[in-house]
Amino acid sequence: MTAAHRIAVIPGDGIGPEVIAAGFEVIAAAARSDGVALRCETLPYGADHYLRTGETLPEPAFARLCDQTDAIFVGALGDPRIPGNEHARDILLGLRFRLDLYINFRPVVLLHPRLTPLRLPDPVIDFVIFRENTEGQYRGSGRAEAVGTPDERQISEEIHTHRGVSRIIEAALSWAKTHGKSRVTMTDKSNAIPFQNIWGRLFAEVGDRYPRIAREHRYVDALAMELVREPGRFQVIVANNLYGDILSDLGAALVGGLGLAASANLHPGRPGLFEPVHGSAPLLAGKDTANPVATVLTGALMLEQLGHPAAARRLEAAVKTVIAEGPCTPDIGGKSGTREVARAIQEALPC
Repeated sequence: MTAAHRIAVIPGDGIGPEVIAAGFEVIAAAARSDGVALRCETLPYGADHYLRTGETLPEPAFARLCDQTDAIFVGALGDPRIPGNEHARDILLGLRFRLDLYINFRPVVLLHPRLTPLRLPDPVIDFVIFRENTEGQYRGSGRAEAVGTPDERQISEEIHTHRGVSRIIEAALSWAKTHGKSRVTMTDKSNAIPFQNIWGRLFAEVGDRYPRIAREHRYVDALAMELVREPGRFQVIVANNLYGDILSDLGAALVGGLGLAASANLHPGRPGLFEPVHGSAPLLAGKDTANPVATVLTGALMLEQLGHPAAARRLEAAVKTVIAEGPCTPDIGGKSGTREVARAIQEALPC
């Protein structure tokens, strides 16, 4: 082996443990083919642990994740026994905010024409979304007044800072330049929410440093419509936390669903948090029907960020082969199980 990486794995709830177990065998095989060893430590944090101990992510574990890992891989979190999902919020949002993982990176790629619900003659969908990951309404700032009375008011504060907005725009433009993209689309709703004008102003300021990248602005409602009508024209989209979250799931629906959706939460120079973004689907847990593709593609993002693009490309190529030829899970029209699909992807890995 030419390299080794320490990976902290939190399998999560519901279908999380089974797709992580199946998918990680494939990810590790691709890494080995590139001379890379993944030294994984499985951590217990999730619904069962929370219900047993009251802990979500204790401070010693957080410190270890910061200082003794190269990447964090988290499965789906969510359990009906915890209606407020306190554990999921503390683990996911806690790691994003406390590690300042300000980039949420979501690729949207059509792996096979049959997967899109759009009636397009020759569908090509291949864009990425850079979602600001630490500001906006997801900070949880606000207050409740007169709860339970006719005068009740729930007030949510939306926070955008010069630092936060400029660095996510910089990340999107820099990625576009590095990956040979020619256009970046910024989206907001500044016609109705004047405080979002900061996005347009900083998009212009930061964009001036990238004269070869065309810049365009779309209001978020218009962009959602255009993504359905003409998704092939988009290359890179940059958005605030809320709009990026919504548009990412729209993008996933355009290319086959959340069972195929990968994501990375990043801050250059710090351990990244990698997460297949489908839900925990507790009713499917233990039935061997969940799609492992999102986990495998998330692994490709992880290997890319760890400096092994060749291994990442092998994973992506194997997934495309299996999507085209089968076997596939029921969510994308097949009849096969989680483990069978994962084995097929591993067997399809290019030499």
